[in-house]
Amino acid sequence: MAANRPIKFRILELCNNGEGKWNYEIVQQIQKEYGLKGNFQRDSINFDIIELASGGMLKDVEVKVDEDGVYKKGFLLHKYLITDFGKIRAADACLMYV
Repeated sequence: MAANRPIKFRILELCNNGEGKWNYEIVQQIQKEYGLKGNFQRDSINFDIIELASGGMLKDVEVKVDEDGVYKKGFLLHKYLITDFGKIRAADACLMYV
């Protein structure tokens, strides 16, 4: 079960689909799997995504303005893809094969 592992590990798994994931998709999936509700938890998960990107484990592959309010109306939405470095780190943590 996903809720038994750290959230950042699950984020890496979600971004390892070859096509990438939008930050709001990741946040919604994590909130559902881990039973997290509310804006504070939403923003904390998004911050975890940003930390993984700043650490070089995820890369930003597309950006658009949230015009529909799927995350926060008027804010930027980012699509992330796992990097080779992220795959190696995930393999080191026994999450996936490189």
